[in-house]
Amino acid sequence: MKSMMKTVASALLALTLVAGTTVATVTEAEAGRGGRVAAGVAAGIIGLGILGAAAEARGDRYYEDACYPGREECRWKPRRCFENEYGDEVCRGGHYKCWRPTVCD
Repeated sequence: MKSMMKTVASALLALTLVAGTTVATVTEAEAGRGGRVAAGVAAGIIGLGILGAAAEARGDRYYEDACYPGREECRWKPRRCFENEYGDEVCRGGHYKCWRPTVCD
């Protein structure tokens, strides 16, 4: 989810910068409007910077402590195992479960 949010925010930022630059170059040809357009573009850049910082700050604090999901492990849980009369280990019951243990550096 976090990487998707970063992708959307980056695309939105790029689109806004392109639109702002296009509007600034088109309207500068008209007399007396250069200052207002420049102020609008600057406000847009500052606003997106604030939104980006807020989105980053809202991120998962769990990963800031250098903890992350480890490799996926799969096992049968809970399972009963016993040794039969021939010396073979026989296991029954349970279900196959997969999870990612937490790894902290």
